[in-house]
Amino acid sequence: MTISDEQKISEDRRDALRYALAIGSGAALASAMTRPASAAEGDDNTLDRVRASKTLRIAVLPGELPYFNKDLATGTWSGFSIEMANDIAKLLDVKLEYTESTYGNSILDLQSGKIDLGFALNPTPQRALVVDFTSTVFPHPFGAMLKKGMEAKTWADINKPEVRIAVDVGSANEAVARRFAPSATIKSLKSRDEVMLEMASGRVDCVVNALVLGLTAIAKNPNLGTYKILQSPSVTVASATAVRREPDKRWRDFLSVWIDYNRGVGQMREWFVKGLALSGVKAEDIPVELNI
Repeated sequence: MTISDEQKISEDRRDALRYALAIGSGAALASAMTRPASAAEGDDNTLDRVRASKTLRIAVLPGELPYFNKDLATGTWSGFSIEMANDIAKLLDVKLEYTESTYGNSILDLQSGKIDLGFALNPTPQRALVVDFTSTVFPHPFGAMLKKGMEAKTWADINKPEVRIAVDVGSANEAVARRFAPSATIKSLKSRDEVMLEMASGRVDCVVNALVLGLTAIAKNPNLGTYKILQSPSVTVASATAVRREPDKRWRDFLSVWIDYNRGVGQMREWFVKGLALSGVKAEDIPVELNI
């Protein structure tokens, strides 16, 4: 690599870092952006490495159902993402290796070369600056948990001053509620647990949140009410898998084709339903509007 090439890479990385910080990406992303190029852009190709080592390294997230679940007695992992990983490993004739992580740290683990694949991640402009994403596994819809007896089909149905909405402060749930139900009486609370307590006590009429959060909460406590995906407009955040950024895109492209194929034949929905069942969510409770 020439001096001019190194200068250009350095300038590109500085520009990307300035942009990421300008849009509030946070300290973790800043740390990832300032890693040496060798850590973020290894010379080896992931697909070749996986095949040669006969090992697929993935991040696993304790307690994040329906994607991940660890049996504390046996140490066995299960869940939607594990079903996906097992199928990929079987196709490539490799074994799985687990690294316990978090959603945020999965990005750093990819950057540092600790893992080959991160599941259940939302592609955001900030994250796309440092890792590559596959095609969408499914668009994760937003809606509301409604108290018993309450009916709502659209955002307009809850966008009224007399409707009391609870959300966890600073979350995507709060952002969605304030954008699509600004006229409602919105109560921002410190944590999801406080939000659910507010709902259980009857002090609010509904909780705006993503489908998985709503379904699993109601499965734990059916007295909370029912969950409804709200329309007009349809609000979704993509859920995808992430890979380390590298010049050779064969690994990313292979995974994208694998995802599209399994969505097309209905396998992805079957795995998702199986993962939700671990949280006590019944197949008949999953809204038909879910596009997976």
